[in-house]
Amino acid sequence: MEIPKKILVVRFSSIGDIVLTTPVIRCLKKQLNCDIHFLTKEEYQGLLQNNPYIDKLICIKKGLKEVISLLMNEQYDYIIDLHSNLRSFSLFKLSVKTLRVNKSNFKKFLLINFGINFLNEDHIVDRYFKSVKILKVENDEKGLDYFMPERIDVDFNVNQKYIVWVLGAGHENKKLSQDQISEVCNKVDYPVILLGGNGERDLAELIISDCKKTNILNYCGVNSFDQSAYLIKHCQIVITNDTGFMHIAASFDKKIISLWGCTQPTLGFRPYLIEDNSIEIISPKSTKPCSRHGKYCSHQFDGCIKNINPQMIIKQLIDLGLVK
Repeated sequence: MEIPKKILVVRFSSIGDIVLTTPVIRCLKKQLNCDIHFLTKEEYQGLLQNNPYIDKLICIKKGLKEVISLLMNEQYDYIIDLHSNLRSFSLFKLSVKTLRVNKSNFKKFLLINFGINFLNEDHIVDRYFKSVKILKVENDEKGLDYFMPERIDVDFNVNQKYIVWVLGAGHENKKLSQDQISEVCNKVDYPVILLGGNGERDLAELIISDCKKTNILNYCGVNSFDQSAYLIKHCQIVITNDTGFMHIAASFDKKIISLWGCTQPTLGFRPYLIEDNSIEIISPKSTKPCSRHGKYCSHQFDGCIKNINPQMIIKQLIDLGLVK
């Protein structure tokens, strides 16, 4: 096989899925020593702009028409399609050999609808690597990457013990309720930073009002990716729903308490290669995933994750010395 000189890696969204491509990016670059270009949506470029294994970051605002001429001029040897949807399929116009990830959608269908698990704990990162097997690129087992600039300014003193709680998720069914979070926060004496997007700002304010404590801070919708990652990197533990910042935390090998309901780790998206630092709490109502992305829950309209007992989280924090 002729060693490729230039490869285009494709993953349009979202936060977690893009971070989960980083082991493949690293191994392609280090093992093939070729130029690596990465195609994604403009809103996610901050996740990769400091990655030293990417030679060129190409971003789209709405569609591929914006960059198709540029891509044609690059004359790629391979396209590694790690998104594998209708939009990425349209890259056939480039007439470039394309390797696509197998998302195991039929196996997910069997697990979600019948409880039959043929995924066998197969992580999405492992599926990504199967797509590049023909290039003789192997997983170096060094986990996820997240690179930040040397200097990052945040309005918080990270030289202290504190907890990061990620409030966000792609769907309401994947989020804990205000009452669950407040019950835990009321037991914590250390600062708790609430992270999320603009959609979680009101929830964060309600939690702060409910707890009536000065050590709970609302950082939802005000940080860049790098600022949020910086706060995660220096905290003692991250408590998180099944969402993108969970994977950023895994890239720093942080202690993580991840919370699951209508999605489950069996779908292949558990924190990657940090078994010793990963604590998974799954809703007692959830015996199998209800949906691939958490849009639907089979048990209740707002998600069976709302049935997780906050005392289960508190117990873990007591064991870690973060609650007395």
